[in-house]
Order: sequence, then C-alpha cells, then structure tokens
Amino acid sequence: MTAAAPFAEIWRGPFLESVHSGHAVVCDDTGQILHAWGDPEAVILPRSSAKMIQALPLLRSGAADAFGLKPQHLALACASHQAAALHTWLVGDWLETMGLTDEDFRCGTAEPGDDAARNALICAHEKPCQVHHECSGKHAGFLTVNKHLGGGPDYEKPDHPVQKACLDAFEQITGLTSPGYGIDGCSVPNFATTLHGMARAMAHFAAAPDGSAEARLHQAMRLHPELVAGETRACTNLMRAMNGKVAVKTGAEGFFIAILPELKIGVALKAACGTKRAAECAIVSILVKLGAIDPNHPQALKYRNAPIENRRGIITGTLKPAATFA
Repeated sequence: MTAAAPFAEIWRGPFLESVHSGHAVVCDDTGQILHAWGDPEAVILPRSSAKMIQALPLLRSGAADAFGLKPQHLALACASHQAAALHTWLVGDWLETMGLTDEDFRCGTAEPGDDAARNALICAHEKPCQVHHECSGKHAGFLTVNKHLGGGPDYEKPDHPVQKACLDAFEQITGLTSPGYGIDGCSVPNFATTLHGMARAMAHFAAAPDGSAEARLHQAMRLHPELVAGETRACTNLMRAMNGKVAVKTGAEGFFIAILPELKIGVALKAACGTKRAAECAIVSILVKLGAIDPNHPQALKYRNAPIENRRGIITGTLKPAATFA
C-alpha cells in the first residue's frame, strides 16, 4: 500500500506543528486516473459523500417522478443538512405528501446543527425529532423508493430491497464489487470501495447526459447548495463560490468528493486522520489545481492558507496546503 501523501500543514509562528495526510484521486470520464496522491487503491468508506449514489434508485425506480419530486427534493436526498427551518419544512412536507410521519424514519433523532433551529426547540421546550437528523433528506428518499416498491418498514436493513438497490447502483457506478459495508451514523449500510472506484463514480456523474438520473442529481445539488448543507458549511460555501458549476459533498471521517460536469472529471479524497480541516483544505487545493475556483476567492482562502486565531482574535498560526498541493 502506498503511503498517505501530505494534505495540509498547521504552522504556529515559524514552527510546523502538525501535518495531515491522506489519499486522493482525480478521474476522467473513461475512469482513467489523471492525478493521484497517496494510494488510489486504498479501500474506503465514503460515508455521506456517497449520498448521490444512494439517491440513484429514487430516480431509476421511477419513484421520484411518481411522487412529483422537484430538484429541491433531489438536493435534500443528497444532503447532510443542518436542520434549519428550510430543511425540516421541506422534508416534513415531503413525508406528508406520502402519508408518512416522523416515526417512519429509521435515522434516529439529532439536535439541529442550525443555531436558530436549536434555540427555537429549546425556547419551545420541545425535543428534536428524526426530521432534524442531518440525513433525513436521504431517508425521505429511501421512504419514497420503499413506498413505490411496496417494501416493508425496515428499509435500513442491508437485505431490504431499498438497500439492495443502493448496492446495485454503487457497484455499477464504481465499477467494482464492494468488499462489504459498515453501518453509517444514520443506521443504513455504507458500502466500501476503493478511492479510485469512488473517483470513477464521480466522473461518471460528471459525464452523464442531461435527463439521466446522475445529471438530475448533481444539477439539483448545484442549483440548491443551501439545501445540500446550509449556511456557514463548506459544501454550500464552495458550490456558491464556483457559481454552481461544481457539485461537492463532504462525508464523515475526512471524506470529500467533487463532480465537475464541464470537465467531465470526478474527485474523491480521504484524510487519513479523519479530520474535516484536512479534507476541506485538500478538496479546495485540488479544485484550485483544476481551475475550478480562484485561489484568492474568500471561500478558497477560508479553507487553505487560512489564519488560525485564538479567542482574543490574535492570529497564532496558519492552515496551509502541503507542498503536494501548493
């Protein structure tokens, strides 16, 4: 196995204090590797970066059109949202149109990541529901497929028709047989593949023709970046900074993908340390390298070459891309 490559450096004054490393792959629409750092064949769990793949059965089964879903719903199916009012209202309305309730979810409850939504619950002396879970949009998609197929209620189980459809889509689009799965934070299987396989899948999305399931999903993400994550979040910030030309999606434990339709290129990366700041620095550095974002754009500078401040507002260090990317 090839060693992880340096991704990001933390400098405190003149001292190199920390180094984050990882693996990254850029693929073209033929599945060929254009750029690689670390080990392209490293086996990974893409976590929430795979949500657009998990949403493919929603369109391929005909469920999305049968229930009249709009691009906003498709964006939410790919989202790790912060449960702001615009997220939970849309997901709640989506459930209601299917005659379902919060109890039909299998993702679990979670406090909203959005401050205003969390404070509103506290002030109302209310507890969070499953709709507040960051994956409730994805699970609304699963419920839609399940209702369309007439499956049983435990749609999160690996042997359920919904998850079998997700596995079929995952293996088809990565071009590899998955070696297995781990259970994700929202209770559904998260299928493993190689980093190369995941980048190949993202390139497949990027090159997909208009009207295809893949194109409809990444177009929805690019059209509604506020639904994919939320205010202050990297995915939303970066898609806005690139004027909706690129779809990006983070995943837990330092994963990140990018879909670049104009170049028909896909990107997948994994920070070996699992940290968000390493993955964010690396994805922006790769996007800069590909010409997708200006290195001096304020949002690019927020995640690479970013000052580190202490609680008094004193700049104490800098987050920089490693020489690998610089």
